[in-house]
Amino acid sequence: MNETSIKRYSLEEVRQLKSRTDWEALRRADALGLEPEQDEDEFELDWTRAELVTPEPKKAISLRVDPDVLDFFKSQGPGYQTRMNAVLRAWMEAQLKR
Repeated sequence: MNETSIKRYSLEEVRQLKSRTDWEALRRADALGLEPEQDEDEFELDWTRAELVTPEPKKAISLRVDPDVLDFFKSQGPGYQTRMNAVLRAWMEAQLKR
């Protein structure tokens, strides 16, 4: 999430927002003892077989790149080194498939 996707509201503006929740339908369902509908994408997870996988640490190197290349990646925001690594990985994987 970045700063441009965050919308700020004052307390007064929040109080004026119209709720989209159908509270009456929820009260009727609760009175009938109905369970809320589950999304089709929801499913039970079996966490008993979960395994924690720690990623391999990256190696710190000194890499010389053209100033415009570095400026381009930095202009894309935080995480530019991760993006550069992803580009290099994609190139490596393409070469390995040859």
